[in-house]
Amino acid sequence: MYGSADELAGLRNRHIGFVFQSFHLIPTLNVMENVRLPLLYAGKTFWQSDETARRKLALVGLSGLEDRRPAQLSGGQRQRVAIARALVAEPAILLADEPTGALDAETSASVLNLVVHLNRTIGLTVVMITHDASVAGRAARIVTIASGTIASDVKTGQPCGG
Repeated sequence: MYGSADELAGLRNRHIGFVFQSFHLIPTLNVMENVRLPLLYAGKTFWQSDETARRKLALVGLSGLEDRRPAQLSGGQRQRVAIARALVAEPAILLADEPTGALDAETSASVLNLVVHLNRTIGLTVVMITHDASVAGRAARIVTIASGTIASDVKTGQPCGG
């Protein structure tokens, strides 16, 4: 019905980008290596991966930090690396699980603005899970789930990020 584990992994790698609250960057890899990794798993060459990763790092405002390790970055920069990595395979959907939860208010706003910008400019579909009403309030649609069922589904009447 759903395909093999390898087929499902390939589907996720090609069509879905994942961003997590705790970043999930590999500490022994530098920024470029972390962003490039999904493309290498997908069978792209080093050169193809390098060029694409550089474009995604520029998109999230991190050009020039390619050689740094995650421990040398701020929380906001780490989350931007995670977003670049999630976008590197040009997914149709970005799933973001509390992407601002581990960040201070100013950095949270900056990361949220980036996600809204990506939605507006490249048409990226974003599904964001959050417990923060101010984060949810930026969405064009808010689906509330309680006890495993949809409790409400409200279109806010504004474009994403309004």
